Amino acid sequence: MLTNLRIFAVSHQTIPSVHINNLCCYKIRASLKRLKPYVLLGRNYSSLPGLIGNDIKSLHSVINPPIAKIRNIGIMAHIDAGKTTTTERILYYSGYTRSLGDVDDGDTVTDFMAQERERGITIQSAAVTFDWKGYRVNLIDTPGHVDFTLEVERCLRVLDGAVAVLDASAGVEAQTLTVWRQADKHKIPRICFLNKMDKTGASFKYAVESIREKLKAKPLLLQLPIGEAKTFKGLVDVVTKEKLLWNSNSNDGKDFERKPLLEVSDPELLKETTEARNALIEQVADLDDEFADLVLGEFSENFDLLPAEKLQHAIHRVTLAQTAVPVLCGSALKNKGVQPLLDAVTMYLPSPEERNYEFLQWYKGDLCALAFKVLHDKQRGPLVFMRIYSGTIKPQLAIHNINGNCTERISRLLLPFADQHIEISSLSAGNIALTVGLKHTATGDTLVSSKSSALAAARRAEREGEKKHRQNNEAERLLLAGVEIPEPVFFCTIEPPSVAKQPDLEHALKCLQREDPSLKVRLDPDSGQTILCGMGELHIEIIHDRIKREYGLETYLGPLQVAYRETILNSARATDTLDRTLGDKRHLVTVEVEARPIETSSLMPVIEYAESISEELLKVSQQAIENGIHSACLQGPLLGSPVQDVAITLHSLTVHPGTSTTMISACVSRCVQKALKKADKQVLEPLMNLEVTVARDYLSPVLGDLAQRRGNIQEIQTRQDNKVVIGFVPLAEIMGYSTALRTLTSGSATFALELSTYQAMNPQDQNTLLNRRSGLT
Repeated sequence: MLTNLRIFAVSHQTIPSVHINNLCCYKIRASLKRLKPYVLLGRNYSSLPGLIGNDIKSLHSVINPPIAKIRNIGIMAHIDAGKTTTTERILYYSGYTRSLGDVDDGDTVTDFMAQERERGITIQSAAVTFDWKGYRVNLIDTPGHVDFTLEVERCLRVLDGAVAVLDASAGVEAQTLTVWRQADKHKIPRICFLNKMDKTGASFKYAVESIREKLKAKPLLLQLPIGEAKTFKGLVDVVTKEKLLWNSNSNDGKDFERKPLLEVSDPELLKETTEARNALIEQVADLDDEFADLVLGEFSENFDLLPAEKLQHAIHRVTLAQTAVPVLCGSALKNKGVQPLLDAVTMYLPSPEERNYEFLQWYKGDLCALAFKVLHDKQRGPLVFMRIYSGTIKPQLAIHNINGNCTERISRLLLPFADQHIEISSLSAGNIALTVGLKHTATGDTLVSSKSSALAAARRAEREGEKKHRQNNEAERLLLAGVEIPEPVFFCTIEPPSVAKQPDLEHALKCLQREDPSLKVRLDPDSGQTILCGMGELHIEIIHDRIKREYGLETYLGPLQVAYRETILNSARATDTLDRTLGDKRHLVTVEVEARPIETSSLMPVIEYAESISEELLKVSQQAIENGIHSACLQGPLLGSPVQDVAITLHSLTVHPGTSTTMISACVSRCVQKALKKADKQVLEPLMNLEVTVARDYLSPVLGDLAQRRGNIQEIQTRQDNKVVIGFVPLAEIMGYSTALRTLTSGSATFALELSTYQAMNPQDQNTLLNRRSGLT
């Protein structure tokens, strides 16, 4: 390979920048030795990243491209919209793979887990790095299933832009709305790709209208399809007024021709494109003042004379401002429209330096990174994905974890290519890296070069806060915002095959919890069993399967149970005294508390203190009191479920001198439980948003089934030839719904679920539940 490089350099003497002398050859040889994983990877790669085609770049630019040339993007969508297929085509056209992978065949790059390949769905987000026309793109393929919403959330946190993939026949679907809201929360610029334009029932107009109505976004039509469904053969670039036609004889979609639209050959198409371009120019001018001045000044008479570059720059600014969303179309499965999508990613989505991160000014170029994902590799141990916001990371570098307040050392630094990784010597700001050797770092941790660097940044933040007279503590904002972990809604018991395997199960669950923060594990204090808490049936099923495959443990799962909550309906007071003598010490506490319901929804109890409680006593025992109240509210009097929407008022507290804080905590806890038992109690059950897409013929049986499941139908929409039923249904009634729905509709319907809120159960259903739990029914 080195010989080839030298021959190439000699035969192309017209390129002045390429001079390879002995010293340079030595450097390249040494660098290639360091980069030997490039050559040893299992898949076929058409070339080294950065050495695509006949373009030779320095090895430094391969690893550390200029920050303006970096794009960190995510692919997000509803389940089955075609995210993974689009990612697979992107990797193929960028020269990273030599064969087109297929979700149905289970040979895609980003779906590398056995469970993903069997089910044909994405479970874990996967990062891939590739080059496209001189740009370095770090792309993350995210899951579309509602059970793995957290996986999308933590990836969006570190991205600069996103591509929302929509099924052109369905438009905006339930999970599309969810991921769109998540992107709004993190203020991420995005573009829309209307996939599956070749599918029966595909409608460009309908999909664009659904973006406008459901997402409340302004679509900028940068492309128009040539034909729809079976007649889809290419698309029109509205900005440049060119048509892109794919060669029907080409199997891989690499061959397509770009022709200018002419009056002679395409009069109708040219007229439609000109109207669309004029409308696009007016839209962008309304949103961007700089572009409006240009249009009104030089090109007010004739929009056709407006250069495409000027319009593209304006669209880039509008996308960054998130006032509108560029819309493109194509068919990833049929290999049409993916290359223009890649061009749009590099042209319209921001580079890391175009995103405004306020905390960077405090680090002054020192290292600042966010760990957003942890994976466990059998050979290498924990692999930590991190986004570098400033500074440079190198192997053998000691870094300080602000969240865990510990210092660790990075042993190796890798570039992520899904399940293949390339070892590198350094990586600079704006990139996404994969590190080996961090044993204690978890999702959402902020990493800096040293403790002194963190303290210096904290001082700068405090000085800035004083200048601006801000109320909040700026120093706290050194911690990059992690992710909000949703509360689990399902739980079940998990048992090892024997007592001897219990430590192995605990180790497996500990590793899986580090990888997936939405998985919670707790011990049942009464039975001593291990309880697994997850986001849904599929989530728990996948965890069970992974324990079996990756850790070799045949575990037994108990029946799935719903995570209920409890509250109270009226106020109740209770008094309790704890009097114990341990050794020669007497511990005596007397407590009086009141529990009352509150209007606002609050998971944690609101704690109040009566005026009669002395401040000196509070100083010493406040922490113990609050610990006691929190522990009492973890287990309600009816089902042992957490208690919410309550306020606890401490009316009196008498403590004997020498009484330990543990005794105070125990007495308060017992007293609160007494008060909760005295009050009228209410069980709250999780209520799910349900969206069922069903053919008209099967609508009646589906509605009848939902009525039996205590469902509440909000509306029935029409989507092409199908009906979309939107409503609420209690989670307890939706167990095994996928099987029932398939049976009712001969496998033609699909549904999406999302936790809406917790609602009070009616007395009859509550009594039935309590009787069932106590074994009376």
